[in-house]
Amino acid sequence: MAVNLSRLASANTYDNALSNLSKRQTALSNLQENLTSGKRVVRASDDPTGAAQAERALTRLSRIATDQRALEAQRNTIANAESTLGDVVDALQQFRELVVSAGNGSHTPAERTTIANQLQGLREQILGYANRKDTNGQPLFGALASAAEPFSGPSATAPDYTYNGLPGQTATSNTSIASALDGESAFMHQPSRDGVYNVSVGNLTTGSISNGRALTTGNVSVTDASLVTRATYKITFGPVVAGATAGTSSTSYTIEEIPATGDLPTFPGPPYQVGPFTVPDYPSSKPVSVLIADQAGPPAITGMPGLSLTITGTPAAGDVVTVDPNPSIFSVMDDAIRDIGGAANANAATQAVGQALHNLDIGMNRVSAIRGQAGDLLNRADRITSNQESKSIQLEADRSRAEDLDMIKGVADFQNQQTAYQAALQSYAQVQKLSLFNFIS
Repeated sequence: MAVNLSRLASANTYDNALSNLSKRQTALSNLQENLTSGKRVVRASDDPTGAAQAERALTRLSRIATDQRALEAQRNTIANAESTLGDVVDALQQFRELVVSAGNGSHTPAERTTIANQLQGLREQILGYANRKDTNGQPLFGALASAAEPFSGPSATAPDYTYNGLPGQTATSNTSIASALDGESAFMHQPSRDGVYNVSVGNLTTGSISNGRALTTGNVSVTDASLVTRATYKITFGPVVAGATAGTSSTSYTIEEIPATGDLPTFPGPPYQVGPFTVPDYPSSKPVSVLIADQAGPPAITGMPGLSLTITGTPAAGDVVTVDPNPSIFSVMDDAIRDIGGAANANAATQAVGQALHNLDIGMNRVSAIRGQAGDLLNRADRITSNQESKSIQLEADRSRAEDLDMIKGVADFQNQQTAYQAALQSYAQVQKLSLFNFIS
């Protein structure tokens, strides 16, 4: 029987032992690196799929962090705007309280002038609030776009106050909210939407209603918004004559329309007047109530289109009632300051105070409504932040599963590899002694 004999050289044994030692040392070094970094995937070559998944998760986490920084800036701006609107409401309330005090019948014209000066200071303060900027120098109420100061005025020509921006508000998204509030909606008025008119009473000859006679009006009401324009109306009373019945009087009035710049007149003309309309047979000893309103049927225009107004008192020839739209809350305040400060008697003061209170309430409601929108935006920002935090937790979990090391398994593998490496070193040390020279010696 043939026997095959082979000889394994010592050099080959040494090479194999050294190669084994090198591999184990490399594996031990890799495990140590994994333990030190806490990651299973230190480089893309360790696990290409896991590395790609971790990179995608990190990219999304970075995007969420960027969105959150932008959202925080927007939140701070809206919070500042909401706080500013609170300051506006407080100042308007102070303004209103002073207007109420001006209605005291015991006040002299000088005292009403003093109150008007106080009102002037509050108006300037509120205009400053409306033009307030955030920490980056951007207007808080700039809407979609605005100049450095959204509101300018007062101007000597109509309109007295101008909004220098683009009305509207940026829509919110899943990651952001508006970065400014709509100042036009908060502070500016539209006749058809808000019905804010200042009604003043005077006389063509004497300037004001004479003492001992009263003539006041109610507040303007919008009856048909589709017919309302930006026009100013002047109602002028004619002579008062005896009525057809004993103890009664009769008068008449005409209505003149003054269209706003750029608008077409709705009254036939010029001079764009309708009337005279007769107020027949009212008791001479009692105040008369005159309703100025559109009526169905001919004539086509019997009052101010889309508006109604009640005039109460004892009219006289030359009495004029002016119905003027207020394009902004600032206009309301300016009219109140002018009419209260210039009131020559109790009748004028009563008219000015009544108009100012009604129009201020409408303006405060609009400011409060926009403040409510600011609060809603802040709530949305909180919900967005909560959603983004939930996404961040999920993405962090995805990244961790893709690249993080199971520390228990990693420590166990490291200890096993360390034991195997030590055994290999000891084996190599023993193999080095297995040579012919060592045997002979």
